[in-house]
Amino acid sequence: MKIKNVKMDYDEVLKLPRLKHKNPRKPSFLLSTLVRILVEPTLRQIEFSYTEERMDLVKDKPCLILMNHSSFTDMKLAYGIFYPKKTGFVTSVDAMSGILGKFMRILGCTPTHKFVTDLSLLKDIEYMLKVNKTNVIMYPEAGYSLDGRTTTLPRRLGILLKRLGVPVVTVITTGAFARDPMYNMLQIRDVKVSAHVKCIATEEELKEKSVAELDALIDEAFSFDNFAWQRDNKIVIDEPFRADGLQRILYKCPHCGAENKTEGKGTKLICHACEKEWEMDEYGQLSALSGETEFSHIPDWYDWQRECVHKEIEDGTYLLDTDVDIVIQVNLDGVCDIGSGHLTHNAEGFHLTGADGRLDYRQPADFTHTLYADYYWYEIADTIGIGDNEFSYFCFPKSEVSVTKERIATEELYKIAKANRRKARKKEE
Repeated sequence: MKIKNVKMDYDEVLKLPRLKHKNPRKPSFLLSTLVRILVEPTLRQIEFSYTEERMDLVKDKPCLILMNHSSFTDMKLAYGIFYPKKTGFVTSVDAMSGILGKFMRILGCTPTHKFVTDLSLLKDIEYMLKVNKTNVIMYPEAGYSLDGRTTTLPRRLGILLKRLGVPVVTVITTGAFARDPMYNMLQIRDVKVSAHVKCIATEEELKEKSVAELDALIDEAFSFDNFAWQRDNKIVIDEPFRADGLQRILYKCPHCGAENKTEGKGTKLICHACEKEWEMDEYGQLSALSGETEFSHIPDWYDWQRECVHKEIEDGTYLLDTDVDIVIQVNLDGVCDIGSGHLTHNAEGFHLTGADGRLDYRQPADFTHTLYADYYWYEIADTIGIGDNEFSYFCFPKSEVSVTKERIATEELYKIAKANRRKARKKEE
């Protein structure tokens, strides 16, 4: 999928009309039916099936549906599960750009900015549930899973559940990530997909449970490991391109420590700094072609990279400092290419400059719990997305930079900033 991208001077971008709030529409049954027909070939191809648990407690009440976010297939799966029930979606602003966004409005979708506090979104969800009387599907992870596990969730979601006061349903898919992982350059693999649909809390249970208990229920539901699922269930993925792009997840070599020198190609991952190679087998596991296999399980390698980033932060050596190309989004018409700029990221947060100094945006480390980091964003390039409810800045690094590392660093810096704030409050008390 592509996005409308127009070259424009920064001053002209500032004059563009901002995104105007609109109440979510009731989903058009006619258009929803058409979409359901259009997704049927995909559902048949993946032999889609799903199981239900405690869904008899929901009946026909509008629900808040929390779905994990694995691939572009997710929305199709939702139609395979919930159609013909009226169901709206919480969708990112960039995904609703252009003519597609107009159709998505008619389908009951409402836009929001990823990883940004959006008070109007809460009102929109309430409107969808209580005025439009529709289910609402939202992806609490917001971003796609990079390593096949849960993307870091925002804390205290239980507050939202209590305020809405409607049954809460989770949809956890298996196979969707394995079929179309983000790192694999949009190459589809032959994998069956299924889902488990569960009511984790009724209206009465929401009243009885604490926010912490509700958060624990969400954490339990969103506790998965797609690579472990593939390994343990002997799911064969024998496509010859299964390791293509794997360097996007595994950017740091555990043998020599070099960063951004790995390359995933075919069925192998190689470090061009030390020439060590690993083979990715049909079950998604890695084995070194010579010497020690440091990590056979990809998420273990990912966790080691997180430990390395955390140590850099503690040592005061972590720094992103790179020239970037910048596109800006201010409304649903598309994005505007304003040319080159410079992006830094350290313990203070992000600092983006561009347009001959006219653009100067700072985002503190405690601004958001994770980062909009995406691979091959709208078929342009890997991107780092920052910004607020008015401007979204998508930055494409010109140097060897891992957007995965930047997501990890954002998460670690956020946790440290929050911990420091808690310590400061305790001292004041």
